Amino acid sequence: MNTSAVTRTLFSPRGLFGLIAAASTGLILFALYLQHVVGEHPCPLCITQRVFVIIVGLFALAAAVHNPAQTGRRLWSALVLLAAIAGGIVAGRHVWLQHLPEDQVPACGPGLAYMFENFPFQQAVQLLFMGDGNCAEIGWTFLGQSIPFWTLVAFIGFAAAALLQFFRKA
Repeated sequence: MNTSAVTRTLFSPRGLFGLIAAASTGLILFALYLQHVVGEHPCPLCITQRVFVIIVGLFALAAAVHNPAQTGRRLWSALVLLAAIAGGIVAGRHVWLQHLPEDQVPACGPGLAYMFENFPFQQAVQLLFMGDGNCAEIGWTFLGQSIPFWTLVAFIGFAAAALLQFFRKA
């Protein structure tokens, strides 16, 4: 297979959705490596970002398997885009918390499981998005940037790929 055929396959609608699914799988595997091997324990906002990465990946995988025509491709792209935007909002909030001055960082709060077991759903989600002192800690970094920063970059990439798919001609 020549280079142009590989390029056409990778950037075909099915190929691009497959790349999104593979990238989200890679991100989750790396997050699990950081958690279980390196010892970086995720805060509630990290867990929420993981959920959105998984949702993006599942939508993209479903789209790759389905390989729909233009209308279906736009629907799957919109779903990937919405999940990427939601994840990007969470990651952006997390990055913002990490850059607060130390005296403005919120106090540590209850764990994720405790919030959802003991508070009404809407209040638990509100507490989750507020973040806490654990969310402001920066552990592992790459090129001087934190995990939430790189997750935000990934969500921007997922959103860009979804927009490309959405506006792609038949």
